Amino acid sequence: MSDLLSEIHGHLCLLTLNRVSKHNAFDNHLLIEIQEQLNSAIADSNVRAIVLKANGKHFSAGADLAWMQNMARFNEEENLKDAMVLGNLMYTLNKSPKPTIAMVHGSAFGGGAGLAAACDLTLASQSARFCFSEVKLGLVPAVISPYVVQAIGERNAKTLFMSAEIFDAAKALSLNLVQHCVPEENLLEFTLNYAQQICNNAPEAVRISKQLATYVANKKIDEELVRYTASLIAQKRVSIEGQQGLNAFLKKETPNWSNN
Repeated sequence: MSDLLSEIHGHLCLLTLNRVSKHNAFDNHLLIEIQEQLNSAIADSNVRAIVLKANGKHFSAGADLAWMQNMARFNEEENLKDAMVLGNLMYTLNKSPKPTIAMVHGSAFGGGAGLAAACDLTLASQSARFCFSEVKLGLVPAVISPYVVQAIGERNAKTLFMSAEIFDAAKALSLNLVQHCVPEENLLEFTLNYAQQICNNAPEAVRISKQLATYVANKKIDEELVRYTASLIAQKRVSIEGQQGLNAFLKKETPNWSNN
């Protein structure tokens, strides 16, 4: 059976890590599979949101250590090429025009926690555990660091990177690494319902809202930003999608995009 399962349910794409015997630790082969299926979901006009989840007891143990050890036999240039596979995947998850949601249960260690951080939001079981464990192996959380720091801030990232502390879902929630925690038996239902809530919204408005949050987070509040945001809402008010949404609301009808 494949190490990655891909399913389309309505407007939702489910990507499921299925390397259960290795606790969903990823090697180059699995990373390439995820990248290919992620690209396919992004290109599919029917798909409005993407969920990354896992079979087995754990979300992901991070990088496959046997694979990492094997890569030590190669030179730095070859290792750079290999590391860029994970780097490109993380970037795609983070910059995808469609919302990406990590559904985490069990353990998310090292790069596994990084995958969750790269997604737009993470929904976790209350029993989930997280750890940036790289320094215990003489390594560093390099490729995942931009997304972890973006999610939890520099000081928290320093602390967890240097200590390799194992922390629970409640702490992950307080750090903003996780957005919602639910009992594990309810996690799948909660995730599907949450993803469907996103899918029910205007797809182009969702795409722009995702980009908007990233854009304004890196800008100071000045006249230029005020004008940019005012211009953006002015454009959406007269757009086809905006008109459909406003008309449907006033008529107490379901907007057309929900029926596509």
